[in-house]
Amino acid sequence: MMKRLALKRISFGHSPEPTRQFTLNKSSTTLPLLSPLLLIGSFAPETNLLVKSVCIAAKEKHSQEVGVVIKKQREAMEVYRVEVEESMPAVGSKPSAGPVYRCVYAQNGFLELPPGIDSPWDLFCKSVERFPQKQMLGHRQSIDERASPYIWQTYEQVYEKAIKIGSAMRRCGLSSGDRCGIYGSNCPEWLIVMEACYSQRICYVPLYDTLGADAIEFILNHAEVSIAFVQQKKIPYVSLTYLPSSRTISVPYGRISPAYLLNLIRVNALIFKSSQILKCLPSCSTFLRTIVSFGIVTGEQKKEAEKVGVSCFSWNDFISLEYDQSCELPSKSKDDICTIMYTSGTTGEPKGVVLSNKVVVTQVLSIDYLLLETDKALSEEDSYLSFLPLAHVFDQIVENYCIYKGASIGFWQGDVRLLMEDIQELKPTLFCGVPRVYDRIYTGINQKIQSGGILAKKIFEYAYQHKLKYLKDGFKQDQASPFFDKLIFNKIKQGLGGRIRLMLSGAAPVPKHVEEFFRVTSCCVFLQGYGLTESCAGCFTSIANVFPMIGSVGVPVPTIEARLESVPEMGYDALSVTPRGEICLRGTTLFSGYHKRQDLTNEAIVNGWFHTGDIGEWQPNGAMKIIDRKKNIFKLSQGEYVSVENIESAYCQCPLVASIWVYGSSFESFLVAVAIPEQKALEEWAETNQVTAGSFEDLCKHKKARKYILNELNNTGKRQQLKGFELLKAVHLEPKPFDMERDLITPTFKFKRVQLLKYYKTLKYILGISVKDFLFQLMLPSQYGLRNKMDECMLLAIQLALSYLLRI
Repeated sequence: MMKRLALKRISFGHSPEPTRQFTLNKSSTTLPLLSPLLLIGSFAPETNLLVKSVCIAAKEKHSQEVGVVIKKQREAMEVYRVEVEESMPAVGSKPSAGPVYRCVYAQNGFLELPPGIDSPWDLFCKSVERFPQKQMLGHRQSIDERASPYIWQTYEQVYEKAIKIGSAMRRCGLSSGDRCGIYGSNCPEWLIVMEACYSQRICYVPLYDTLGADAIEFILNHAEVSIAFVQQKKIPYVSLTYLPSSRTISVPYGRISPAYLLNLIRVNALIFKSSQILKCLPSCSTFLRTIVSFGIVTGEQKKEAEKVGVSCFSWNDFISLEYDQSCELPSKSKDDICTIMYTSGTTGEPKGVVLSNKVVVTQVLSIDYLLLETDKALSEEDSYLSFLPLAHVFDQIVENYCIYKGASIGFWQGDVRLLMEDIQELKPTLFCGVPRVYDRIYTGINQKIQSGGILAKKIFEYAYQHKLKYLKDGFKQDQASPFFDKLIFNKIKQGLGGRIRLMLSGAAPVPKHVEEFFRVTSCCVFLQGYGLTESCAGCFTSIANVFPMIGSVGVPVPTIEARLESVPEMGYDALSVTPRGEICLRGTTLFSGYHKRQDLTNEAIVNGWFHTGDIGEWQPNGAMKIIDRKKNIFKLSQGEYVSVENIESAYCQCPLVASIWVYGSSFESFLVAVAIPEQKALEEWAETNQVTAGSFEDLCKHKKARKYILNELNNTGKRQQLKGFELLKAVHLEPKPFDMERDLITPTFKFKRVQLLKYYKTLKYILGISVKDFLFQLMLPSQYGLRNKMDECMLLAIQLALSYLLRI
């Protein structure tokens, strides 16, 4: 058994003793594994009655034990957090604030790093010492258009490559504190570069592989990046000198169809977007001196880089640079800048979040501490599929934790269509996703269930409700219904490789019905957390096998304390019976500030408290529930405040839509939306109601389809108790999901609201919507008059056409 690093506690403000001491439920109560002979009746109409009768007998047999579990659960209901400071009343313009709470595991102080652990490099080196020949990083090669089994590098091999890459960076002139950019999708080289930066005390700057040219240029210059490691496909393949001096597109003379025009614009827009990346190099050469490809580079690419004074290497050439074995690694400090992570920019220009070595390491160890306390910690026997973007803090912390525990990390092929194939090949034990990922998996499974026979649906529903009941009664995941886990839910587990034992969700709250579904059907522990880049990933997390925390993001992690601050303008009172307000954080895993933006730092951190901008509500069991977003509110013309994320969440309960963006303006009194309909559901409705359309895109434009979806959305809104002004006046059906290619969502699937508004106000006329619908649905301010807006839209279309030099 691996020896765990000793963790000390340090005090952070007043820390009174809790009134009660929390103890984990160690009950070994289990339901008996019911006889597989029940399968004999699986084809008979009375099968569900047979299953039900046997299960009822099992319930009666264990009723006494269940009662004990329920009693223990209720006794522990309010001890997952402890109060460490009292509330504060409002003073002048300063709003009131509720009590300060920590999780029960940090009641006597936060976790402190043990001696000898000063940076993530120290965590990696300890794993290399313990597991030198253990598989660490794996990838799949494409052979004859088919993916090979995973090819692995050991911890020792990765260590040797990291040392060589670090030494090569030194030879290129980098020194401690310099900046290294990493631009590309997840792959072994990405992590090797990260470890190399750790070894040389170099700050690394991750860049999402979906970023456009403007964002890349901004980050490279703003962070003063000296060397950039770039995915091979991100290295330009077209010479700068061969780029056209003007964006000229040749089209045939004569009349062309709107579809042909649209296709030209779409195709060439992609070409120009790709070509714009080439322009980054001359604009970033003030600081950027070296580019290294994860793959190969051509002679022409090297020459083009040299024209602006930048050296360009292939991966093999760079790692083969002369290595000075006598050179000692620089000493590390806990206060060194580990990374500058740029936010995905949902509301504007990306902000560089500065995270120190101490913050990163403390976060990794706090995760381990919390999972050890709940018997769910990883070991060298575990494996993890890396598919969430490594440029995001969530996946980076998870992978650093896997490395610390000696687990294996397998990388996906980078194609979402092959994700399930990668899962089946790797068979991971840990699965991490964002709410959008889990929602899509849930939707796919649910559609298969609904398409099955009546008997199969009844059996599934009964099994679901049966296990749900026992989970609510306090049984652990693997004890609630072993029989149905093996008979019914095992198919879902096998779909995820068959070895999953822990599922994590972060970046945003998971809808309650989705979380419940995975807790019941995944045959593993499902944990939901909440965090930000500024809190180095998770600052709240649910506790394993504590079902009452469903629908919440759990309690503060052992390195954070939290309080709510009242937001009077939104009607949230942190001192009410049900405390609600802006979530504020303080602790040892918070960022140092925003790089080169002291003004934004001062705005976010006030009196030592980081203001998240998220609205939370304390639950009776000490968990936090995210209920709103302070920044995503606006006022309609009649003076009513609208919380758009709450409204979108309500409308997402409609089974006919996969996603929805709601928009409103202070110039108007109503709301409109752009919805992504579920294709199968809408096409089935069209067939039933004899609505004919040539394609799904045509169906989305059909007036009856829009009216039908609008009515169903508003009916859903009424069931979710939305107010009258929160119902929709109009909806546009978008056949194509919101995507990163159009810069409409972040890599974690959050809406870029500024970009969404810009996109649907400027492009939709050209994409085939009438001016009347365009004005009505997207609610351009009407005070200028309809005629002027029509002229403006027509002018926009002409300008776009002229900008591409199209001759019609």
